Amino acid sequence: MTLVLASASPRRSEILDVLDLDHEVHPAAVDESAWPGEKPGEHVERLARAKAAGVAALRPGSWVLAGDTVVILDDRLLGKPRDPADAVAMLLQLQGRTHQVASALALVRPGGTIASGVEVTEVRFRPFGRELAEAYVDTGEPLDKAGAYGIQGKGSVLVEGIRGDYSGVVGLPVPLLVRLLEEAGRPYRFRQG
Repeated sequence: MTLVLASASPRRSEILDVLDLDHEVHPAAVDESAWPGEKPGEHVERLARAKAAGVAALRPGSWVLAGDTVVILDDRLLGKPRDPADAVAMLLQLQGRTHQVASALALVRPGGTIASGVEVTEVRFRPFGRELAEAYVDTGEPLDKAGAYGIQGKGSVLVEGIRGDYSGVVGLPVPLLVRLLEEAGRPYRFRQG
């Protein structure tokens, strides 16, 4: 089975590579604005489903996987920062506190049936000051990431601990992916040799 990954995220593609899931990349283009009154989990799942459906319409008969990830602090969505100053502000809001990372996946089977779900992981940042936040932002790493950090990279130095699924914080929750594949009749299999 070859998946079509409806995402430009190199991190999602890397996770699929680690799992030996052959895939092609076909990024989806959707408006990622939150709807008024939309809860964070609803928002992230709606976006994953919209991305998957959009690419599936262009690739009929394909298995299409899409994902979306948001950082949630005090019931507010922290998306990708607008600029370096916004990234520093986000990091200073997160320092010394626990926040949630919600990652949704949507899987479209050939024929158009779509299944989706959301995994939520708690992440606790250690206390730090503006100097460290600015130095991290100067690396450029956080500028394209929800919440302005990448746990799989240099941003790991900001993290004190997590409760939940690490792969969900990276952006592709493996337990959810395995469940969606099983429910679709295509259980994950280890590649031999």
